[in-house]
Amino acid sequence: MQTALLLSFAVLLLIGVLISERAHRTVLSTAVLFLVGGFLLGPGAMGLITVSTGDPIVSGLAELALFSVLFTDGMHVGYRDLRTAWRLPGRALLLGLPLTLVLTALFAHYIAGLPWLESFLLGAILAPTDPVFAAAIVGREEVPGRLRHLLNVESGVNDGLALPIVLILLAAAGGSSTSGEELLFEIILGIVVGVAVPVVVLSLEKLPFLQAIRSLQPLLAVSIGLLVLAICQATHANLFLGAFAAGITVATTSPGLRHEFEQFGELVTELLKLAAIMVFGALITPAFLFTEIPLAGWIFAVLALVVARPLALLVSFLGARLPVGEQAAAMWFGPKGFASVVYGLIILESDIARADEVYHLVGLVIVLSILSHSSTDVVIARQFARRQPAGTEEKTSHG
Repeated sequence: MQTALLLSFAVLLLIGVLISERAHRTVLSTAVLFLVGGFLLGPGAMGLITVSTGDPIVSGLAELALFSVLFTDGMHVGYRDLRTAWRLPGRALLLGLPLTLVLTALFAHYIAGLPWLESFLLGAILAPTDPVFAAAIVGREEVPGRLRHLLNVESGVNDGLALPIVLILLAAAGGSSTSGEELLFEIILGIVVGVAVPVVVLSLEKLPFLQAIRSLQPLLAVSIGLLVLAICQATHANLFLGAFAAGITVATTSPGLRHEFEQFGELVTELLKLAAIMVFGALITPAFLFTEIPLAGWIFAVLALVVARPLALLVSFLGARLPVGEQAAAMWFGPKGFASVVYGLIILESDIARADEVYHLVGLVIVLSILSHSSTDVVIARQFARRQPAGTEEKTSHG
Protein backbone atom coordinates (compact mmCIF):
# COMPACT_ATOMS: atom_id res chain seq x y z
CA MET A 1 0.00 0.00 0.00
CA GLN A 2 2.79 2.44 0.88
CA THR A 3 4.48 1.84 -2.50
CA ALA A 4 1.23 2.55 -4.34
CA LEU A 5 0.67 5.69 -2.27
CA LEU A 6 4.20 6.96 -2.93
CA LEU A 7 3.99 6.24 -6.66
CA SER A 8 0.57 7.87 -6.93
CA PHE A 9 1.73 10.95 -5.07
CA ALA A 10 4.89 11.22 -7.19
CA VAL A 11 2.90 11.05 -10.44
CA LEU A 12 0.30 13.58 -9.27
CA LEU A 13 3.05 15.88 -7.98
CA LEU A 14 4.84 15.73 -11.32
CA ILE A 15 1.62 16.55 -13.17
CA GLY A 16 0.85 19.34 -10.71
CA VAL A 17 4.26 20.94 -11.16
CA LEU A 18 4.14 20.67 -14.96
CA ILE A 19 0.72 22.34 -15.17
CA SER A 20 1.38 24.87 -12.39
CA GLU A 21 2.10 27.76 -14.78
CA ARG A 22 -1.13 27.16 -16.66
CA ALA A 23 -3.01 26.61 -13.41
CA HIS A 24 -1.83 30.03 -12.24
CA ARG A 25 -3.63 31.59 -15.22
CA THR A 26 -6.72 29.38 -15.47
CA VAL A 27 -9.30 27.60 -13.32
CA LEU A 28 -7.05 24.55 -13.09
CA SER A 29 -6.03 23.83 -9.50
CA THR A 30 -3.43 21.57 -7.94
CA ALA A 31 -5.68 21.05 -4.94
CA VAL A 32 -8.47 19.79 -7.22
CA LEU A 33 -5.93 17.64 -9.09
CA PHE A 34 -4.88 15.82 -5.91
CA LEU A 35 -8.44 15.53 -4.60
CA VAL A 36 -9.81 14.10 -7.86
CA GLY A 37 -6.66 12.04 -8.38
CA GLY A 38 -7.03 10.47 -4.95
CA PHE A 39 -10.71 9.80 -5.65
CA LEU A 40 -9.99 8.11 -9.00
CA LEU A 41 -7.09 6.06 -7.62
CA GLY A 42 -8.93 5.12 -4.42
CA PRO A 43 -11.26 2.23 -3.54
CA GLY A 44 -14.27 4.01 -5.02
CA ALA A 45 -12.86 3.92 -8.55
CA MET A 46 -9.67 2.21 -9.75
CA GLY A 47 -8.69 0.75 -6.38
CA LEU A 48 -4.96 1.40 -6.79
CA ILE A 49 -4.86 3.14 -3.40
CA THR A 50 -6.49 1.16 -0.61
CA VAL A 51 -6.83 3.27 2.50
CA SER A 52 -9.40 3.55 5.26
CA THR A 53 -9.95 6.05 8.02
CA GLY A 54 -8.48 3.67 10.60
CA ASP A 55 -5.14 3.20 8.84
CA PRO A 56 -2.16 4.54 10.84
CA ILE A 57 -0.74 6.18 7.72
CA VAL A 58 -3.90 8.27 7.36
CA SER A 59 -3.90 9.59 10.92
CA GLY A 60 -0.11 9.95 10.98
CA LEU A 61 0.05 11.92 7.75
CA ALA A 62 -2.90 14.09 8.77
CA GLU A 63 -1.32 14.83 12.16
CA LEU A 64 2.06 15.71 10.70
CA ALA A 65 0.53 17.86 7.97
CA LEU A 66 -1.64 19.81 10.40
CA PHE A 67 1.33 20.36 12.70
CA SER A 68 3.26 21.81 9.76
CA VAL A 69 0.27 23.91 8.67
CA LEU A 70 -0.20 25.43 12.11
CA PHE A 71 3.53 26.08 12.52
CA THR A 72 3.74 27.96 9.21
CA ASP A 73 0.40 29.67 9.88
CA GLY A 74 1.80 30.97 13.14
CA MET A 75 4.79 32.32 11.21
CA HIS A 76 2.40 34.55 9.27
CA VAL A 77 0.91 36.21 12.34
CA GLY A 78 3.70 37.62 14.42
CA TYR A 79 3.09 40.52 16.76
CA ARG A 80 4.05 43.08 14.13
CA ASP A 81 1.54 41.62 11.66
CA LEU A 82 -1.25 41.87 14.20
CA ARG A 83 -0.22 45.33 15.37
CA THR A 84 -0.21 46.78 11.84
CA ALA A 85 -3.46 46.46 9.93
CA TRP A 86 -5.40 44.51 12.53
CA ARG A 87 -8.84 46.07 12.17
CA LEU A 88 -10.24 44.06 9.26
CA PRO A 89 -8.69 40.71 10.28
CA GLY A 90 -9.82 41.47 13.84
CA ARG A 91 -13.39 41.90 12.66
CA ALA A 92 -13.24 38.63 10.71
CA LEU A 93 -11.71 36.71 13.61
CA LEU A 94 -13.45 38.13 16.67
CA LEU A 95 -16.90 38.53 15.13
CA GLY A 96 -16.93 36.67 11.81
CA LEU A 97 -15.50 33.40 13.15
CA PRO A 98 -17.99 33.01 16.05
CA LEU A 99 -20.90 34.03 13.81
CA THR A 100 -19.85 31.50 11.17
CA LEU A 101 -19.66 28.83 13.84
CA VAL A 102 -23.12 29.67 15.21
CA LEU A 103 -24.79 29.91 11.79
CA THR A 104 -23.25 26.61 10.69
CA ALA A 105 -24.46 25.01 13.93
CA LEU A 106 -27.99 26.31 13.33
CA PHE A 107 -28.02 24.80 9.84
CA ALA A 108 -26.60 21.53 11.20
CA HIS A 109 -29.36 21.30 13.81
CA TYR A 110 -32.37 22.44 11.83
CA ILE A 111 -31.41 21.14 8.37
CA ALA A 112 -29.17 18.11 8.98
CA GLY A 113 -30.93 17.14 12.22
CA LEU A 114 -27.89 16.87 14.47
CA PRO A 115 -28.21 17.37 18.24
CA TRP A 116 -27.11 20.78 19.50
CA LEU A 117 -23.75 19.67 20.90
CA GLU A 118 -22.75 17.88 17.70
CA SER A 119 -24.06 20.83 15.69
CA PHE A 120 -21.78 23.29 17.45
CA LEU A 121 -18.91 20.80 17.15
CA LEU A 122 -19.51 20.67 13.39
CA GLY A 123 -19.65 24.46 13.30
CA ALA A 124 -16.28 24.69 15.06
CA ILE A 125 -14.73 22.20 12.64
CA LEU A 126 -15.93 24.10 9.57
CA ALA A 127 -15.28 27.64 10.83
CA PRO A 128 -11.54 27.82 9.91
CA THR A 129 -10.50 28.86 6.40
CA ASP A 130 -7.50 28.06 4.23
CA PRO A 131 -6.14 30.35 1.47
CA VAL A 132 -4.30 27.45 -0.21
CA PHE A 133 -7.56 26.59 -1.98
CA ALA A 134 -7.85 30.17 -3.23
CA ALA A 135 -4.20 30.84 -3.97
CA ALA A 136 -4.86 33.25 -6.82
CA ILE A 137 -6.54 35.65 -4.41
CA VAL A 138 -3.79 35.83 -1.77
CA GLY A 139 -0.84 35.45 -4.13
CA ARG A 140 -1.46 37.93 -6.95
CA GLU A 141 -0.43 41.56 -6.96
CA GLU A 142 -3.50 42.74 -8.87
CA VAL A 143 -5.68 41.74 -5.92
CA PRO A 144 -5.87 44.66 -3.45
CA GLY A 145 -3.24 44.33 -0.73
CA ARG A 146 -5.83 45.00 1.96
CA LEU A 147 -7.87 41.98 0.84
CA ARG A 148 -4.83 39.72 0.61
CA HIS A 149 -3.69 40.77 4.06
CA LEU A 150 -7.15 40.18 5.50
CA LEU A 151 -7.46 36.65 4.11
CA ASN A 152 -3.87 35.72 4.99
CA VAL A 153 -4.04 36.86 8.61
CA GLU A 154 -7.54 35.49 9.12
CA SER A 155 -6.69 32.04 7.78
CA GLY A 156 -3.41 32.03 9.66
CA VAL A 157 -5.09 32.62 13.00
CA ASN A 158 -8.48 30.93 12.80
CA ASP A 159 -7.14 27.35 12.71
CA GLY A 160 -5.50 27.89 16.09
CA LEU A 161 -8.51 29.71 17.52
CA ALA A 162 -10.94 26.98 16.47
CA LEU A 163 -8.86 24.08 17.79
CA PRO A 164 -9.49 24.61 21.55
CA ILE A 165 -13.22 24.96 20.82
CA VAL A 166 -13.19 21.67 18.88
CA LEU A 167 -11.35 19.89 21.70
CA ILE A 168 -13.65 21.24 24.42
CA LEU A 169 -16.84 20.41 22.52
CA LEU A 170 -15.50 16.96 21.64
CA ALA A 171 -14.77 16.27 25.31
CA ALA A 172 -18.24 17.54 26.26
CA ALA A 173 -19.79 15.18 23.70
CA GLY A 174 -18.03 12.23 25.31
CA GLY A 175 -15.47 11.77 22.57
CA SER A 176 -12.48 11.77 24.89
CA SER A 177 -11.56 9.96 28.08
CA THR A 178 -9.59 13.04 29.13
CA SER A 179 -11.17 14.98 31.98
CA GLY A 180 -11.78 18.70 31.75
CA GLU A 181 -8.81 19.47 33.99
CA GLU A 182 -6.50 17.21 31.96
CA LEU A 183 -7.67 18.77 28.68
CA LEU A 184 -7.04 22.27 30.00
CA PHE A 185 -3.59 21.20 31.20
CA GLU A 186 -2.76 19.74 27.76
CA ILE A 187 -3.86 22.94 26.03
CA ILE A 188 -1.88 25.22 28.38
CA LEU A 189 1.18 22.95 28.29
CA GLY A 190 1.11 22.91 24.50
CA ILE A 191 1.15 26.71 24.41
CA VAL A 192 3.94 26.86 27.02
CA VAL A 193 6.10 24.41 25.06
CA GLY A 194 5.37 26.29 21.84
CA VAL A 195 6.58 29.55 23.38
CA ALA A 196 9.46 28.24 25.50
CA VAL A 197 11.29 26.16 22.87
CA PRO A 198 11.71 28.97 20.29
CA VAL A 199 12.72 31.45 23.01
CA VAL A 200 15.45 29.12 24.31
CA VAL A 201 16.71 28.12 20.85
CA LEU A 202 16.78 31.68 19.53
CA SER A 203 18.53 32.86 22.69
CA LEU A 204 21.23 30.26 22.11
CA GLU A 205 21.53 31.23 18.45
CA LYS A 206 22.35 34.81 19.44
CA LEU A 207 25.51 33.67 21.23
CA PRO A 208 28.58 34.53 19.10
CA PHE A 209 29.93 30.99 19.00
CA LEU A 210 26.57 29.35 18.18
CA GLN A 211 25.33 31.42 15.25
CA ALA A 212 23.97 29.54 12.23
CA ILE A 213 25.14 30.45 8.75
CA ARG A 214 22.48 31.96 6.50
CA SER A 215 22.15 28.93 4.21
CA LEU A 216 21.17 26.78 7.22
CA GLN A 217 18.78 29.30 8.79
CA PRO A 218 15.68 27.44 7.50
CA LEU A 219 16.88 24.30 9.30
CA LEU A 220 17.00 26.24 12.55
CA ALA A 221 13.25 26.81 12.25
CA VAL A 222 12.79 23.15 11.31
CA SER A 223 14.72 22.08 14.42
CA ILE A 224 12.45 24.29 16.55
CA GLY A 225 9.38 22.65 15.03
CA LEU A 226 10.75 19.14 15.54
CA LEU A 227 11.68 19.90 19.15
CA VAL A 228 8.18 21.20 19.84
CA LEU A 229 6.67 18.11 18.19
CA ALA A 230 8.84 15.69 20.18
CA ILE A 231 8.39 17.46 23.53
CA CYS A 232 4.63 17.73 23.08
CA GLN A 233 4.36 14.04 22.26
CA ALA A 234 6.57 13.11 25.22
CA THR A 235 4.63 15.26 27.70
CA HIS A 236 1.15 14.70 26.17
CA ALA A 237 0.87 18.43 25.54
CA ASN A 238 -1.39 19.49 22.68
CA LEU A 239 1.02 19.43 19.77
CA PHE A 240 -1.20 21.46 17.42
CA LEU A 241 -1.44 24.42 19.78
CA GLY A 242 2.26 23.95 20.47
CA ALA A 243 2.97 24.28 16.74
CA PHE A 244 0.81 27.38 16.39
CA ALA A 245 2.34 29.06 19.45
CA ALA A 246 5.84 28.21 18.23
CA GLY A 247 5.21 29.75 14.82
CA ILE A 248 3.90 32.97 16.36
CA THR A 249 6.84 33.12 18.78
CA VAL A 250 9.41 32.71 15.99
CA ALA A 251 7.70 35.37 13.86
CA THR A 252 7.55 37.76 16.80
CA THR A 253 11.03 37.31 18.22
CA SER A 254 13.01 36.69 15.01
CA PRO A 255 11.49 38.22 11.86
CA GLY A 256 14.72 37.46 10.00
CA LEU A 257 14.43 33.75 10.70
CA ARG A 258 10.81 33.83 9.57
CA HIS A 259 11.92 35.37 6.28
CA GLU A 260 14.63 32.75 5.76
CA PHE A 261 12.23 29.90 6.57
CA GLU A 262 9.27 31.22 4.59
CA GLN A 263 9.86 29.68 1.16
CA PHE A 264 11.28 26.41 2.48
CA GLY A 265 8.52 26.04 5.05
CA GLU A 266 5.78 26.79 2.54
CA LEU A 267 7.12 24.12 0.18
CA VAL A 268 7.29 21.47 2.92
CA THR A 269 3.81 22.33 4.14
CA GLU A 270 2.48 22.32 0.59
CA LEU A 271 3.89 18.82 0.00
CA LEU A 272 2.34 17.47 3.18
CA LYS A 273 -0.99 19.15 2.43
CA LEU A 274 -1.16 17.78 -1.11
CA ALA A 275 -0.31 14.27 0.11
CA ALA A 276 -3.02 14.51 2.75
CA ILE A 277 -5.55 15.86 0.22
CA MET A 278 -4.79 12.91 -2.07
CA VAL A 279 -5.39 10.47 0.79
CA PHE A 280 -8.55 12.38 1.74
CA GLY A 281 -9.73 12.07 -1.86
CA ALA A 282 -9.11 8.32 -1.73
CA LEU A 283 -11.38 8.11 1.33
CA ILE A 284 -14.21 9.75 -0.62
CA THR A 285 -16.18 7.14 -2.56
CA PRO A 286 -19.33 7.45 -4.68
CA ALA A 287 -21.23 5.73 -1.87
CA PHE A 288 -19.82 8.26 0.62
CA LEU A 289 -21.22 11.16 -1.40
CA PHE A 290 -24.42 9.86 -2.94
CA THR A 291 -25.64 7.02 -0.72
CA GLU A 292 -24.44 7.72 2.80
CA ILE A 293 -25.34 11.44 2.81
CA PRO A 294 -29.06 12.27 2.56
CA LEU A 295 -30.50 15.24 0.67
CA ALA A 296 -30.66 17.24 3.92
CA GLY A 297 -26.88 16.83 4.24
CA TRP A 298 -26.34 18.29 0.78
CA ILE A 299 -28.62 21.22 1.57
CA PHE A 300 -26.66 21.82 4.78
CA ALA A 301 -23.34 21.72 2.91
CA VAL A 302 -24.49 24.30 0.36
CA LEU A 303 -25.85 26.60 3.07
CA ALA A 304 -22.63 26.26 5.08
CA LEU A 305 -20.67 27.52 2.08
CA VAL A 306 -22.91 30.15 0.48
CA VAL A 307 -24.77 31.52 3.50
CA ALA A 308 -22.96 30.96 6.83
CA ARG A 309 -19.63 32.70 6.18
CA PRO A 310 -20.93 35.36 3.75
CA LEU A 311 -23.65 36.40 6.20
CA ALA A 312 -21.23 36.34 9.15
CA LEU A 313 -18.70 38.57 7.36
CA LEU A 314 -21.44 40.87 6.09
CA VAL A 315 -22.30 41.60 9.71
CA SER A 316 -18.63 41.81 10.69
CA PHE A 317 -17.82 44.43 8.06
CA LEU A 318 -20.67 46.79 8.91
CA GLY A 319 -19.16 50.25 9.21
CA ALA A 320 -15.75 49.09 7.97
CA ARG A 321 -15.94 51.13 4.74
CA LEU A 322 -14.55 48.19 2.77
CA PRO A 323 -15.27 48.47 -0.98
CA VAL A 324 -18.13 46.25 -2.12
CA GLY A 325 -15.97 44.16 -4.45
CA GLU A 326 -13.39 43.41 -1.80
CA GLN A 327 -16.08 42.67 0.75
CA ALA A 328 -17.83 40.24 -1.59
CA ALA A 329 -14.53 38.46 -2.34
CA ALA A 330 -13.72 38.14 1.37
CA MET A 331 -17.21 36.80 2.06
CA TRP A 332 -16.93 34.17 -0.68
CA PHE A 333 -13.33 33.06 -0.20
CA GLY A 334 -13.66 31.26 3.09
CA PRO A 335 -12.55 27.87 1.75
CA LYS A 336 -12.73 25.01 4.19
CA GLY A 337 -9.16 23.92 4.50
CA PHE A 338 -6.93 21.17 5.66
CA ALA A 339 -7.45 21.84 9.36
CA SER A 340 -11.12 20.90 8.93
CA VAL A 341 -10.05 17.61 7.29
CA VAL A 342 -7.93 16.67 10.31
CA TYR A 343 -10.52 17.83 12.83
CA GLY A 344 -13.04 15.66 10.99
CA LEU A 345 -10.72 12.63 11.25
CA ILE A 346 -10.27 13.31 14.97
CA ILE A 347 -14.05 13.24 15.37
CA LEU A 348 -14.35 10.05 13.34
CA GLU A 349 -11.87 8.28 15.63
CA SER A 350 -13.70 9.49 18.75
CA ASP A 351 -16.43 7.71 20.67
CA ILE A 352 -19.28 10.16 20.13
CA ALA A 353 -22.52 8.66 18.90
CA ARG A 354 -22.88 10.75 15.72
CA ALA A 355 -19.19 10.73 14.74
CA ASP A 356 -19.75 9.09 11.36
CA GLU A 357 -22.51 11.51 10.42
CA VAL A 358 -20.44 14.53 11.45
CA TYR A 359 -17.45 13.28 9.43
CA HIS A 360 -19.59 12.73 6.32
CA LEU A 361 -20.89 16.29 6.49
CA VAL A 362 -17.37 17.65 7.03
CA GLY A 363 -16.10 15.66 4.05
CA LEU A 364 -18.90 16.85 1.78
CA VAL A 365 -18.41 20.52 2.67
CA ILE A 366 -14.65 20.27 2.08
CA VAL A 367 -15.09 18.56 -1.31
CA LEU A 368 -17.56 21.21 -2.45
CA SER A 369 -15.34 23.96 -1.07
CA ILE A 370 -12.20 22.77 -2.88
CA LEU A 371 -14.09 22.43 -6.16
CA SER A 372 -15.91 25.75 -5.95
CA HIS A 373 -13.26 28.03 -4.42
CA SER A 374 -10.33 26.65 -6.39
CA SER A 375 -12.22 27.13 -9.66
CA THR A 376 -13.27 30.73 -9.02
CA ASP A 377 -10.16 32.36 -7.55
CA VAL A 378 -8.48 33.16 -10.89
CA VAL A 379 -11.74 34.50 -12.33
CA ILE A 380 -12.23 36.96 -9.47
CA ALA A 381 -8.55 37.92 -9.43
CA ARG A 382 -8.92 38.90 -13.08
CA GLN A 383 -11.89 41.07 -12.21
CA PHE A 384 -9.71 43.05 -9.81
CA ALA A 385 -7.03 43.33 -12.51
CA ARG A 386 -9.54 44.80 -14.98
CA ARG A 387 -10.58 47.48 -12.47
CA GLN A 388 -6.96 48.56 -12.03
CA PRO A 389 -5.82 51.39 -14.31
CA ALA A 390 -3.06 50.37 -16.70
CA GLY A 391 0.44 51.06 -15.42
CA THR A 392 -0.62 51.40 -11.80
CA GLU A 393 -0.33 49.10 -8.84
CA GLU A 394 -2.74 48.68 -5.99
CA LYS A 395 -1.33 50.16 -2.84
CA THR A 396 -1.77 48.15 0.29
CA SER A 397 -4.20 49.89 2.58
CA HIS A 398 -4.59 48.71 6.14
CA GLY A 399 -7.70 49.71 7.97
